Amino acid sequence: MILRVVNPNTTVSMTGLIGRAARAAASPGTVVEAVNPATGPVSIESHYDEALAVPGLLTEIARGEADGYVVACFGDPGLDAARELAQGPVIGIAEAAMHAASFLGRGFSVVTTLARTTGRAWDLARAYGFGERCRGVHSCEIPVLELETDPAARSVITQKCRRALEADGSDAIVLGCAGMADLCAEISAVIGAPVVDGVAAATVFTESLVRLGLSTGKHGEFARPPAKPYTGLLGPWSLARHT
Repeated sequence: MILRVVNPNTTVSMTGLIGRAARAAASPGTVVEAVNPATGPVSIESHYDEALAVPGLLTEIARGEADGYVVACFGDPGLDAARELAQGPVIGIAEAAMHAASFLGRGFSVVTTLARTTGRAWDLARAYGFGERCRGVHSCEIPVLELETDPAARSVITQKCRRALEADGSDAIVLGCAGMADLCAEISAVIGAPVVDGVAAATVFTESLVRLGLSTGKHGEFARPPAKPYTGLLGPWSLARHT
């Protein structure tokens, strides 16, 4: 089985971290390809970033060749469009993490990077049916790229997780950034509660769907998009040239 784990931003070091987390969770014999697009934002911290990350993400999905796909950004950018393109199942890490956390207790809290992204996390929780299960969304005010460079980041995130657990009365923590994928075990040991990383959860869930022979239904909304020309800078993303 081949899984393509797509980091929608262009930061190669983060793609490496994401790939290590996915491979650690994957079953023996599963090949994990961790990739990022050549074009797009270096990190995704706004609606603008998300929108401009989607063409690069879809380029990696359109390459085909994989049995299943993971969208490794907590905003789950381009997830519906990716499902239209891919033959295999596609799972976003926010979607996967929230589902996993829902199995672990009555409620969970999300701990993410910047306050400006908390609204998106709430939107996804409600869209995925977890509006009542999600007890709170908390920011650390650490920019995504500083997760790798700020020596205080691990301590700040850990303490934010502890406070979120206590303030919300939650049973589990969901880490709201793919760049936090290597922190789960360490934080869980400190706070004494389950901590869910969406990269690992999405990898396991995608594997499971592939093993069950299941993928996105193609008879309705998620059928392949109608072929038509795209103009200007979007010309390379036209599906008409593939028909």
